[in-house]
Amino acid sequence: MVNLVAAQKPLLHGLMKLAGIIPHTVEIEPGTVMNIWVPSETVKKPQKTKTSAADGDIATAKPAKPVVVLVHGFAAEGIVTWQFQVGSLTKKYSVYVPDLLFFGGSITDNPDRSPTFQAECLVKGLRKLGIERCTVVGFSYGGMVAFKMAELYPELVEALVMFNNREERAELLEGLVVSTKDTSIPNFRQRIHLLWGENDQIFNLELAQNMKEQLGDKATFQGIKKAGHLVHLERPCVYNRCLNQFLASLHADEARK
Repeated sequence: MVNLVAAQKPLLHGLMKLAGIIPHTVEIEPGTVMNIWVPSETVKKPQKTKTSAADGDIATAKPAKPVVVLVHGFAAEGIVTWQFQVGSLTKKYSVYVPDLLFFGGSITDNPDRSPTFQAECLVKGLRKLGIERCTVVGFSYGGMVAFKMAELYPELVEALVMFNNREERAELLEGLVVSTKDTSIPNFRQRIHLLWGENDQIFNLELAQNMKEQLGDKATFQGIKKAGHLVHLERPCVYNRCLNQFLASLHADEARK
């Protein structure tokens, strides 16, 4: 039987390169390596000289535009999840698409499987690439990783956009919303935009409002009609418009400061 995801990878790789991002390997620590698709203009092979580094050594430059990091969920690696979003973002933003550990080209010999470990490793990788501030967009399990990044590294994560599938959203809600006595809910300083498909019945408007209140005054909620939990794939044009509108408002706020 043909593996459709594997079959489309060469096409996806070509589309990503046309959009201006290429794969780059970052060693996080001994035994842990992350594959991150990065803006092509930030990666340069050094010229060969007698004293230069060996072939394959690559220098990276800091991004020139505002940074957007797209974090995938459990189902697939980064560029499969975000195949319809990258091209709509790269003109105005420096886009980074990591493969989380245990997915795609990212590996580790560390037994830790927690979102916290994923967040810590991704932040180390981004910092090695010269990223000082970024907006993180998380889908599904990637939303949990994004929340941990925002909680643990507020100086790096300036804003958050997240949406989940049904099962993981229920788990996230249980942790963030169900118990109003839970004093462990972080007080996020960043703007957080909750972007959901309205047809996902598990996340009704009452729960959305409750979650928004728990996350603080800077949280906003936006529903997309005629879409379920795979809103970025089901209605990519609408999703991309909503995402770009939020990013534009974010940087307009920064310009006014």
